[in-house]
Amino acid sequence: MFRKIATLLAAWTAVTLLASLPVRAQDAVVVENEIEYTNPDNQHLKLNMARPKGDGPFPAILCIHGGGFRAGSRQGYDGLIKRLAAQGYVAATVSYRLAPKYPFPAAIHDVKAAVRWLRANAAKYHVDPVRIGVTGGSAGGHLAQFLGVTADVKAFEGEGGHPEQSSRVQAVVNFYGPSDFTQSYGKSVDAAEVLPLFLGGNLEQARQRHVVASPLYWVTPHAAPTLIVHGTKDNYVAYEQATWMHDRLKAAGVAVELLTLEGAGHGFSGEAAQKAEAALLAFFDRVLKRK
Repeated sequence: MFRKIATLLAAWTAVTLLASLPVRAQDAVVVENEIEYTNPDNQHLKLNMARPKGDGPFPAILCIHGGGFRAGSRQGYDGLIKRLAAQGYVAATVSYRLAPKYPFPAAIHDVKAAVRWLRANAAKYHVDPVRIGVTGGSAGGHLAQFLGVTADVKAFEGEGGHPEQSSRVQAVVNFYGPSDFTQSYGKSVDAAEVLPLFLGGNLEQARQRHVVASPLYWVTPHAAPTLIVHGTKDNYVAYEQATWMHDRLKAAGVAVELLTLEGAGHGFSGEAAQKAEAALLAFFDRVLKRK
């Protein structure tokens, strides 16, 4: 379901938008790596950050890698955070605990801790704490979407630090993340392999955890504005997962957009990758940047 996230990351790197920017724009970006943001179970979770020079405050974007909840690396988004920083965002790509050692909801606890960390360190890194967005692909898209619909659910906060801060995000860009795990089996080439590791059993053994872990069932009118980008030929996360999430958010009165990429699979390349990133930038500019 999620293994081809590397394809998306490689495609976005190939776009090399940052390299096409004027030298002056590149020089205006500050990069800091290996920043520890939380330490659950002595795991010393870290993030890499790119930000514009200047006092800001700037809107922030948290980037969450994919990899089937059991693999992947925050470094896959190093290129994207630099491009976002060049466009006026404080952007961070984060590591989180992986299955099967750390099943659901550990990853949720970690990315929520990352949002709280951004707010707690807003002054240091020139972040506007009321303008924080999140994006990710595949498993990362799921985690981004979950952040967008569970801001006020205390059971998912975890103990990752800065409990005085909110984990609410103001915008979500979800690249082909699943919305309903109960409908994944039989429509994904690797759901039967991946999901039991993340959810502690298959659908028959752990149905309730499949429901609780599905963003679709947490939608309320208070969910964050969302852009969903999905290809119609995705064999890992079926395109219908995007339509269900779009329709549920729309029915709740949440501002939501669905960009359908005809013929695209799980992980974009070429023109599809360029369209996806252009849509991401346009959406975040519209939602997070002040007029």
